[in-house]
Amino acid sequence: MEHQKFFHSVYLKKDLCNGCINCIKRCPTQAIRVREGKAVITSEFCIDCGECIRICQNHAKSSLYDRPDILGNYKYTVALPAPSLYSQFNNLEDTNIVLTALIHMGFDDVFEVAAAAEIVSEVSQKYIADHVEHWPFISTACPSVVRLIRVRFPNLIDHLLPINPPVEVAARLARKEAMEKTGLPSEDIGIIFISPCPSKVAYARDPLGVEKSEIDGVLAIKEIYPLMLPLMIAAEKNPMPLSRAGCIGVGWGSHAGEAAGINTDNYLAADGIENVIRVLEDLEDEKFSKLAFIELNACDGGCVGGVLTVENPYVAQAKLKRLYHNLPHTATHVPPDLEQNEILWSDDVEYLPVYRLGKSMKESIIMMNKVEQLCSHFPGLDCGSCGAPTCKALAEDIVRGKAKETYCIHVLKDQIHSLTRSMNSLINSEAEYEMDANDYRYIFKKHLRQLVSDISLLDATLNLNNSDKDDSQ
Repeated sequence: MEHQKFFHSVYLKKDLCNGCINCIKRCPTQAIRVREGKAVITSEFCIDCGECIRICQNHAKSSLYDRPDILGNYKYTVALPAPSLYSQFNNLEDTNIVLTALIHMGFDDVFEVAAAAEIVSEVSQKYIADHVEHWPFISTACPSVVRLIRVRFPNLIDHLLPINPPVEVAARLARKEAMEKTGLPSEDIGIIFISPCPSKVAYARDPLGVEKSEIDGVLAIKEIYPLMLPLMIAAEKNPMPLSRAGCIGVGWGSHAGEAAGINTDNYLAADGIENVIRVLEDLEDEKFSKLAFIELNACDGGCVGGVLTVENPYVAQAKLKRLYHNLPHTATHVPPDLEQNEILWSDDVEYLPVYRLGKSMKESIIMMNKVEQLCSHFPGLDCGSCGAPTCKALAEDIVRGKAKETYCIHVLKDQIHSLTRSMNSLINSEAEYEMDANDYRYIFKKHLRQLVSDISLLDATLNLNNSDKDDSQ
C-alpha cells in the first residue's frame, strides 16, 4: 500500500545499535522492528514522540535539529523560546534574564511562545464555548498526539481543536512584527524555535493543519543550554524588558497548563504517551461524556518532559510553579488585527490508514483472518525475540510479506526438534530396512542440509552471528 512520505526528526544510528528490544517494547505505535541485529523504524508508523530516544541505553536513537550557526543564514533572526525553556534553570526569578541571554547569544529579537499561548487560550475558550456540538475538543498543541490520532484514531479527528499551536502562532506574529520593524523581506528573516522535543522539530518541516509552517529552524534546548549558562550571568546584571507572557502562557509548559488557560474545570488532562493512548481508546469507546476539553501531551509532565530538555520533568514543573510568583496572571491578549490564517487551521487533517493490511475492505478481512490463524500458532508470550513487539505484530508483518514464521524462535525450535526426530527415526530405520548405501547417504545429506539451514536461520534470528564475542562461545 502506498503512503505519502513523512519527515521525521527521530532517526537511528545503526553503528550504535546492538539489536536489543527495549525500543520495540516501548514504541507506542509499534513502529520499530529488529531485523538482522539492528533496529528498523517504519516511517509511516512513527509519530516522533521520542520514547525510543528516552529508552535506548546505547544512544542509538537521536533527533535531527538545527545547529546554532543557522543564525548566520539570515539578516535578522527571532528566537521563539518554548515555555519549558524557563524550567531548565535554577533559581530563575525573572524570565527576562533568559530572553536577554538569547539576545547575547546572537538573536536580534525574541517572541515568547508563552505569549502566543495566551492568545491561543483566549481564542480556544471562545471557540469551545461556541461549538458545543463537537465536545469534547482535543488539544492540538502536541504534534505527536495529532499524528497519533491521524493514523490510529480516525473517529476522533473531528474532535481536534482546529487552532494552530502556540509555536505556529508565535512564528507568524514574530515574522509580521520583524518585517514591519526592519523593512526586510520575509526570506531574510529567520524564525528559530527552541524546542523541548523532536515532535515539534518534525512539525516545523511537515506541519498538520497548515500547508507550510513559518518556523525556519529549530534548536534543541539541550544544545543551547550550556551556551546560555555563561550568558545568563551577564544578562542577570542588566536584563532587557523583553517578556510579554504571564502565568497562563508559561504554564503551558507543564501538565494541565493549557486547560488552566482555557479557564474551565470541565476537562481531562493526561501526559505520557501510554496514558494518552488509554484516554483516546476510552474516548473512542464513548466512556467520557459532557467533557468540554481534553488536554493530551506525549511527554511525561508535559513539554517539560521532552527528550531534548536537560532537567528532570518533575523538578522542572516545580521550577515553573515557583516562577509564577513573579509573573502577572496574563500579559498578552488577542491583538485586534489578528488574521484568521494566523490562528486557525487552513488545512483539514485527514485519516491516513497506515495500519490497514489490504488495499480494500475485502482484502483486509482476508488478511486479518490470516493474522488470527498465525497468532494461534504462536505462543502468545510477546517476548520480542522475533524482532517485533508482539506476536500479533509479527503475524501482521508476515501477512504483509515482511517477515517469516520462523522469525519466532519457538516455532523454529519446534521445527528443529521435529527435524531431529525425523533424522533419528531415519537412522534407526537402517537396521530395520535394507537400503542401498548411496540412497541412504543421499537422504541423510538432504535432511542434514535442511537442519543446517534451519540452525543458520535460528542463529541469524538470535543475532549470534554478528559479533566476535559470539564466535568464542
